[in-house]
Amino acid sequence: MYTLFHHPFCPLSRFVRLALGEHGLDLRLVEERPWERRAAFLALNPAGTTPVLIADARPAIPGAGVICEFLDESHGPALGDRRMLPTVMDDRIEVRRLVAWFNEKFFEEASGPLVTERIYKRFMNEEDGGGPPAMDVIRAATANVRYHLAYIGWLARTRNFLAGDQLSYADLAAAAHLSAIDYLGDVPWTEDEAAKAWYARVKSRPSFRPLLSEWLAGVPASRTYVDLDF
Repeated sequence: MYTLFHHPFCPLSRFVRLALGEHGLDLRLVEERPWERRAAFLALNPAGTTPVLIADARPAIPGAGVICEFLDESHGPALGDRRMLPTVMDDRIEVRRLVAWFNEKFFEEASGPLVTERIYKRFMNEEDGGGPPAMDVIRAATANVRYHLAYIGWLARTRNFLAGDQLSYADLAAAAHLSAIDYLGDVPWTEDEAAKAWYARVKSRPSFRPLLSEWLAGVPASRTYVDLDF
C-alpha cells in the first residue's frame, strides 16, 4: 500500500496517480494544499510541492519525475511488454524527454498557471496569494495550450502513442496535464483531431476513472471532461 500526498487538480499528482493505476498498485490518497506549507508536509518534502509518495520502510519520494523512476525500477519489469519506461535505451530517452516536456514546460507555460489561477487561488488566503484570478496570466496560458496541443497532435499523427508504439509514461504525463485543464474547459479540442483521438484512447483506460470522479465544489466540469466520445 502506497500513500500519495497530492492535490486532486495538481497535474503532476494526476500523472503519478495514472502511473500507479497502470501498475495496479493499491493507493491511499491524502489531499495536500501545498500553499499552506504545513510543517509535517515540509518534513517530507522541503520544496513544499506535490506529489510526494510514501512507500513502506523507504524515505519519502518527492516529485513526479523521481516517483516515475522509482515505479519503473520497482514495478516496471513485472509489466513485461507493457512496461511504461521501455527497455531499449533510445526509446527510454524519448519517453524521458517527453515526460520532462509535459511535467516542466507544459506545466510552467499552461497547466500550472491555469490550475493556480482558476482553482488554487479560490482556496488560498490573501497572504498566501489568494484572490481574483489574474486574467492576463490566464490568457497567456490559454494561448500556450494551443501550441502544446498542436505538438501532441503532431506526435499522435506520426506514432501509435506519443513516444512510440506503446503506451508509456509520456502519454500519462500529457494526459494528466490535459485532464486538469479539460475540467476547466481550457482545451480547444476542435483544433486538432489527432490530439483529440489520442486523448480519448488514453482517457478510456481504467486508470483514468478515479481522476474523472474528481469534482470541485462551485466549479462545474466542462462537457468534455467525462464524455469518452467527445
